[in-house]
Amino acid sequence: MKRFLILSALAAAALATSACVTVIDANGSDDLAWHGENAQPFDQARADCRASTGKGQHSDAFRGCMAGKGWTRS
Repeated sequence: MKRFLILSALAAAALATSACVTVIDANGSDDLAWHGENAQPFDQARADCRASTGKGQHSDAFRGCMAGKGWTRS
C-alpha cells in the first residue's frame, strides 16, 4: 500500500509539471520571459508571429499572436 501511495504521488507530480514550459535556453534576454502551457514549439511560434505581425516582441499584436500559440509573457 505504501508503494502505491508513493508511486501515485510521483505520477501526480510528473503529470502536473509535464504541460508547463519555460524558455530557459533562449538566445536573447527578451526570450526569457515567455512561458507556455501545451504550447507550440517556441522558436517556430516566434518566427510565425514575427512573419505574420511584422512587429517585435513588445507589440500587442505579437503578444496576441504568441498567446494564440500557447505562450504568455510575464
